[in-house]
Amino acid sequence: MTSTPSGIPGTADDSAELLPIASGARTRAALRTLIRPDRGRALLGLGVLVGATAVGLLVQPLLGRIVDIVADGRPADALTLPVVLLLVVAVVQGVTTTLGLTQVARLGETVLARLREQFVERALQLPADRLERAGAGDLTARVTGDVARVAEAVRSALPEMARSVLAIVLTLGAMALLDVRFLLAALLAVPVQALTARWYVRRAVTVYADQRVANGSQQQQLLETIGGAVTVRGHRLEEQHTEKSARRSRKAVELTMRSVHLVLGFYARLHIAEYIGLAAVLVTGFFLVRDGSVSIGTATAAALYFHSLFGPVNAALVLLDDAQSAAAGLARLVGVTDIEESAVQLPHQRTEAGAAVTVDAVSHAYGPGRTVLHEVSLTLRAGEHVALVGTSGAGKSTLARLVAGVQQPTGGTVSVAQSAPGPAGPSVVLVTQEVHVFTGTLAEDLRLARPDASDADLRTALATVHALEWAEALPEGLATVVGEGGHRLDPARAQQLALARLVLADPPVAVLDEATAEAGSAGARTLEGSAEAALAGRTALVVAHRLTQAVAADRIVVLEAGRVVESGTHDELRTADGPYATLWRAWSGSRAAPHL
Repeated sequence: MTSTPSGIPGTADDSAELLPIASGARTRAALRTLIRPDRGRALLGLGVLVGATAVGLLVQPLLGRIVDIVADGRPADALTLPVVLLLVVAVVQGVTTTLGLTQVARLGETVLARLREQFVERALQLPADRLERAGAGDLTARVTGDVARVAEAVRSALPEMARSVLAIVLTLGAMALLDVRFLLAALLAVPVQALTARWYVRRAVTVYADQRVANGSQQQQLLETIGGAVTVRGHRLEEQHTEKSARRSRKAVELTMRSVHLVLGFYARLHIAEYIGLAAVLVTGFFLVRDGSVSIGTATAAALYFHSLFGPVNAALVLLDDAQSAAAGLARLVGVTDIEESAVQLPHQRTEAGAAVTVDAVSHAYGPGRTVLHEVSLTLRAGEHVALVGTSGAGKSTLARLVAGVQQPTGGTVSVAQSAPGPAGPSVVLVTQEVHVFTGTLAEDLRLARPDASDADLRTALATVHALEWAEALPEGLATVVGEGGHRLDPARAQQLALARLVLADPPVAVLDEATAEAGSAGARTLEGSAEAALAGRTALVVAHRLTQAVAADRIVVLEAGRVVESGTHDELRTADGPYATLWRAWSGSRAAPHL
């Protein structure tokens, strides 16, 4: 497996560490693995297409037979049999071709679905910091543009390519049966076609790979500009962001035009090959008929055979365009599905003790020189609620992600013990201030946490977090469509929805990363009450956005520059006159409070 360079070639300001792209050998191996479970269907489809193509090859000899009957001046009724046979051939070929292409298309869709599942599964398991380094644009481009390219190839290019290759091979064999000299004449076109294909492939691989990277980079810039539009306008950065977007768009357009010129040159060379081959077959037929070696009908059949090759040969070579584009997209998808297990999110280590969390000498860095945690050790006893406190950049959210298993530490271990082996749900659930409301009914959104939950279970979970009243007041209650295009939930209600999912998932350990920060002062007390109810009976690690959350915790852990500097209850730390006491005085109003 190989990795792509950081950014687009020729663009100096791109620093994203793009997700890997699989090598050609690895992509082919992955494709074989994907097809292996459906080998029977593949063989059936191939066999039916071979039969359909073989039947279709009877058309040219039958037409040649008709030419001989007319040339010899035979009665009109002599034409009946070959004409009837032509009709039979057309019907049989049509039916068998349809069946064969159906099997090939079904095989392609099955393989594509399997690839999509593997891609999504692996992408969801990737550590958050790995995705952040790559940027949302790279992953979005792969899951949209690259999947679309591969899907298009599977639905159109793959069946057509299979049929074209079979038609070429069997037609050349049929020409040899007529007279091997016709085959030799036809093969004069092959060197030009081979050189054309080689010329094209050598250039297309690089062009299409660069084009996919450029599209991802362009999409990343658009996402950043649109997502940060308020900040861009506030700092008067419109011109700089417009220039960045324009520069990346120009790069994408430049690569697109290179691919267009490449295709035009490709077609021009194919036309030359067609002229050489057809001229050679016609000249050969002329001399063979003159010498009496073959009949006019046979020469006609040979010319028709070669002419019939125009379609499949050109289709096969033209499909190299789609194939190269799809191969580039496939390599990008396989690159994600094939990421080493060490780089993928792994389950927590588990011990035999009761529900608790042990953080042992954990360190974490987002890159060279960007260490945010330094050998942090922490133990959460079963049922204990621990609040993480510290100024912005202290490493609170990073530690929360490590405990939740969203990221893996670069050093040390995180262990989660369970009271009962093999729970139905996750051992740890993370709720952050960035809550996504999925499109669908409110009930469907809640059941993402527990698919088998009854309506009564949903109502109980909502009631637990004090959200049942507003949920039942929605236009259609639990059947109300929420999310994109549906009923809009304000940040506080969206957060209550996330807390209700936490209740339904019922994990022994819960991690809240500033989960009440989006409520605003007006809804803070209500949302903090919802969070407290959701955490009841669980071991909890809470990144405290407000120090009132720390006061209510069993224990407070203070982080400073990625290290634990204090640990104790609110009263103990306040009287110790250390970092926490300073934060408390600042937060409670003795001086301007820092951002937590």
